[in-house]
Amino acid sequence: MALSPARARVDHLVVMAGSLQEGVAWCESVLGVTPGPGGRHAFMGTHNRLLNIASASFERAYLEIIAIDPQAPAPDRQRWFDMDTPALRHRIALQGPQLTHFVVRVPDAASAVHTWRALGLEPGETLPASRMTPRGELRWKITLREDGARLFDGVLPTLIEWGQTHPTDDMPLSGVHLEALEARHPRPGELAAACTAIDLDGVITHAGEPGLCATLHTPQGRVILR
Repeated sequence: MALSPARARVDHLVVMAGSLQEGVAWCESVLGVTPGPGGRHAFMGTHNRLLNIASASFERAYLEIIAIDPQAPAPDRQRWFDMDTPALRHRIALQGPQLTHFVVRVPDAASAVHTWRALGLEPGETLPASRMTPRGELRWKITLREDGARLFDGVLPTLIEWGQTHPTDDMPLSGVHLEALEARHPRPGELAAACTAIDLDGVITHAGEPGLCATLHTPQGRVILR
């Protein structure tokens, strides 16, 4: 099913883990469910597991547990989501899997990139990407800086434009639903302006130390990821 050309919407939350095994154990312990299958990103040297967290407010949203793939060769560029940053990798090694970023789907990634550049933001180039699924090849376009960096310390999202299919088309309901997503940063006005510029719906911005706060309804009750 093709995605409708609507405003920018939260597509998925990114939970980085030291390994997929650690990420699965974290999901089972914290959210009370086992994540579904994902795939490998050969051009990034990463792999993932996925969980449907869609709700009335966050249509077709999912959670991505991502880790560096130990069986894949290192890419010839920095991995996405700051995954090669020593400080972030050290924090994950010490504290375990955690929410580090989120991705927003847009109807036209190139247009959204142009809009952000007009605000003085540089989300990077828009790269084509794909991976195989049981139903065939899943295709998308995603923004990626040469240095792999997340904007606004990770609280301004990466942009994604999906092809004819979306990962949630094959995901069963999980019993986990995203209720709210908040982004905090010392420059809340600039953060809010960037979100408004691409007509992003569903993200609440606040002043404060950089960080995300996702509230989820789970089989174990309400869970807050920070």
